[in-house]
Amino acid sequence: MDATIFKAYDIRGVYPDQLNEEDAWKVGYAAARFLRSLLTGYERGQANAQSLCVGRDMRTHSEALARALMKGMNTSGANVIDIGMIDTPQMYFAINHLGTCGGVQVTASHNPAKYNGFKVSGLGAKPVSVDTGLKEIEHIATALLHTKGKVSGSVEKYDLTAEYKKHVLKFLKPNIREMKIAIDASNGMAGKMVPAIFGDLPIEIVGLNFEHTGKFKHEPNPLVEKNLAQVKSAVKRRKCEFGVCFDGDADRLMMVDQKGATIGCDLMTALMVPYFLGAEPKSTVVYDLRSSLVVAEEIVKNGGTPRRERVGHAFMKKAMRDSHAIFGGELSGHFYYRDNYYADSGMITLVHVLNIVSEANVPISKLVKPLRRYYSSGEVNFEVDDKQAKMDKLAKRYSDGQIDNFDGVTVWYKQWWFNCRPSNTEPLLRLNIEARSKELLDEKLSEIEGQLGKPV
Repeated sequence: MDATIFKAYDIRGVYPDQLNEEDAWKVGYAAARFLRSLLTGYERGQANAQSLCVGRDMRTHSEALARALMKGMNTSGANVIDIGMIDTPQMYFAINHLGTCGGVQVTASHNPAKYNGFKVSGLGAKPVSVDTGLKEIEHIATALLHTKGKVSGSVEKYDLTAEYKKHVLKFLKPNIREMKIAIDASNGMAGKMVPAIFGDLPIEIVGLNFEHTGKFKHEPNPLVEKNLAQVKSAVKRRKCEFGVCFDGDADRLMMVDQKGATIGCDLMTALMVPYFLGAEPKSTVVYDLRSSLVVAEEIVKNGGTPRRERVGHAFMKKAMRDSHAIFGGELSGHFYYRDNYYADSGMITLVHVLNIVSEANVPISKLVKPLRRYYSSGEVNFEVDDKQAKMDKLAKRYSDGQIDNFDGVTVWYKQWWFNCRPSNTEPLLRLNIEARSKELLDEKLSEIEGQLGKPV
């Protein structure tokens, strides 16, 4: 078993060279053993508490990997509830709705078609990352010498589509107005879930890449600007009110306005702040530290408490729970909700956007315009040999600014700021810069690029 498939937040690799059915069996066995070991005596007595949910995305090898995963779980003595081909947020719903001790989603998220992997969640859909159990699962899985044993658990199939739809649409406000929107499913799970959830609403959906062929018309990563080209074209050509592009497992999305302009996910967070704080004043809103200054400004302006957090869904979800935050947003396109088990959901995010646009009854570009008061570089990536040495060098070079090392190195000046942090999943440094003018942004981006090298 290739130990490099174990990442910071999940398990991922190229199929079948790095990750195959034998690995899936071992991961299933290890995950079931670990998750069931965490149960208290009281929890063990609850219905389904010692069972696990298993779901999968639309990749051609996901079904075979899911079968092997479930067999490994059964061999460990665990029962499995097979919830079929789903978007990743449905896994979080299933764990809570069915009361299992956790679950595993077979997915490689936004990676190319040759990849696959496993995203593990525990009781209450809490994320299992390298700091909260993934390392233990790795130890169990890599110590297994074979994939044989007596199968003592069972598999029960359960289609949760109707219950999941009801859960998502409970956030939709009554009397939503008619509108036309473009949705690019990226040949991923949104192609199944969007029609199932939104098909009965008075919304005309211009659908792009809804089919599952095992191939992607474009990389299923909406954070890459070129991957938004189709939805931008459709919005302008079909005169839609806005456009949405989902990633492969439909837990993330990016928005474009009616003119085809990209709306950064931090601006989407800022846009939703008055919507949530208007309903529950003085609540906490969590945002990741790459986000524009406008996010914290809007939270304070609307009477809320801003909480700045490290990058990554495990950190965001923990911060959400710790502070009982009503809402959270991450630059990557993950949006988190207290009333969704503190978990992220692309479908619920779409519901809230529909509510906001419907109530405002003005173009979304007009809602976002007041939030475009700073100039941002977006995330720029650099491949470097010694990430820590480069960050130390930056901290020394900009030591006259206000510095913190919460996640990488962040430096603030009156007119601009930047964060440079190591990727949790790739051998890269990630840079974000924001300034009060386009000229200053360009100057500082060029200046820091000169120290980090050519972007990749």
